[in-house]
Amino acid sequence: MVIRVLVADDQAVVRTAFSSLLNTQEDIEVVGEAEDGEQAVRGAAEHRPDLVLLDIRMPRMNGIEAAREIVAASEGATRALMLTTFGLDEYVYEALAAGASGFLLKDATFPELLHAVRVVADGQALLSPEVTGRLIAEFARQRVSAPPVRDIEGLTARECEVLVLIARGLSNGDIAGRLTITDHTVKTHINRLFAKMGLRDRAQAVILAYELGLVVAGTRGT
Repeated sequence: MVIRVLVADDQAVVRTAFSSLLNTQEDIEVVGEAEDGEQAVRGAAEHRPDLVLLDIRMPRMNGIEAAREIVAASEGATRALMLTTFGLDEYVYEALAAGASGFLLKDATFPELLHAVRVVADGQALLSPEVTGRLIAEFARQRVSAPPVRDIEGLTARECEVLVLIARGLSNGDIAGRLTITDHTVKTHINRLFAKMGLRDRAQAVILAYELGLVVAGTRGT
């Protein structure tokens, strides 16, 4: 399958560079470009890409609002990957909450760009343990903290454990090792957890865990 991508960035040099690099791959096709959020929303509606690469800071409509509209209009069929200049961009948490599936630094290497596009297009969230520990926790701290939640209606104790470990940035393999269960069992717990809580991906799971108080800002996966 070919991953259809729309690239949106107000800097023509960045936009052209990313498009040119992506078009060198047999499994990726850039179907459109946009220089602001409004163009990105219109382009996504016209081309129906699998993924939009959105700069967070753009004129007329920023990347966060564009991501929210694009993801909602496509009912999640189009995934949003945010571009940012700084690793601790103040808007990244809000971007994830708006429906984005991850973020990528503008100075990312070519292999990192390709990896990010393929991972997000495959339905996964681009959230490494470093991102979870440094970024999500940092900006969750700025939000109004919910009281600690010991039990979530409808979730089993094991599903709650899995949710906490996802929020701490652990991969499926890490979770399996931590809980001494198989990878298949971890996937089963995650599928049931996502279905019960109406979650689309791990990004939403991380946000949910913080907002419910299951994970305290600044805690690490130790």
